[in-house]
Amino acid sequence: MSKPIYHGLDHHVGNTPLIRLNKISALTGCEILGKAEFMNPGGSVKDRAALGLILDAEERGVLKRGSTIIEGTAGNTGIGLTVIGKARGYNTVIIIPDTQSPEKIEVLRTLGADVIPVPAKPYSDPENYNHIARRLAEEKGWFWANQFDNQANRDAHFKTIGPEIWEQTAGTVDAFVASVGTGGTLAGTSLYLKSHNVNVAPVCADPYGAAMWSWFTKGHTEDDDGDSFAEGIGQGRVTRNIENLAVDHAYRIDDQTALTIIYQLLREEGLCLGLSSGINIGGAVRYAKEHGPGKTIVTILCDSGLRYQSKIYNAKWLSEKGLDSEMPIQSVLD
Repeated sequence: MSKPIYHGLDHHVGNTPLIRLNKISALTGCEILGKAEFMNPGGSVKDRAALGLILDAEERGVLKRGSTIIEGTAGNTGIGLTVIGKARGYNTVIIIPDTQSPEKIEVLRTLGADVIPVPAKPYSDPENYNHIARRLAEEKGWFWANQFDNQANRDAHFKTIGPEIWEQTAGTVDAFVASVGTGGTLAGTSLYLKSHNVNVAPVCADPYGAAMWSWFTKGHTEDDDGDSFAEGIGQGRVTRNIENLAVDHAYRIDDQTALTIIYQLLREEGLCLGLSSGINIGGAVRYAKEHGPGKTIVTILCDSGLRYQSKIYNAKWLSEKGLDSEMPIQSVLD
């Protein structure tokens, strides 16, 4: 036997399993499969982007041991950058909107990031968290990861999650469904799958209040049609990662639909997921309903619901927001 080779944490991002969502698959007649991204070292799909951004910066010589990485993030990319950064010898400063769950902010601090919560502002405002991160990087000489417009994000998904899905489904995948935060997951994965089979359908699942549904269906980002409590998704502009991407379908998914799905998965299948995963699965269900049984549809289980216990798994919070955790799953299919 050859001597085994062992690696540290930063070598164990990806290769997550595909989980069959049994009840929803049975109800739709399709194979609806979720990529279990909560099993990454930092607990979310954003670990892939974090590793890709770091590796690209190292290759370009802008990151060296002891350097500081700064990023504006809703939380999960910051967690990925912190965990992988620690493993590779970097410090992290995270600028995060103060509207994000307290659990994610505390996780970041526990992991050793310097966390700076700021008021939530639109991208057009100079005090938006991304602009603050960019300015601090320029002032301090830090590396700004720039996950939204750095296409190393998109490339990371092209190189990892796309090939994994293709191999895990033995090339039988019919559609790939993802919401848009930075756009890296939807763009990179879809481009890879399309390069192997032009008939694979890229599908955008967009929460209300976001602009990607409008962009893909109408060619503009001007619709203002509500809001969503989903964190880490819901883009209002066309980032460089989403540029030039065409999707076959885009769906609006409301929070109640997403909540109904994730509560069913918790009660009957043991999966505890965040609301963004419910948005994604809602998009997969819409595609299944429109295209009939027999399809293999893959989507992203972005992160664990344990990061949102104070919100979407809090009965008082749900009641205040007018959301119902007891709604039957059949209502999603009607």
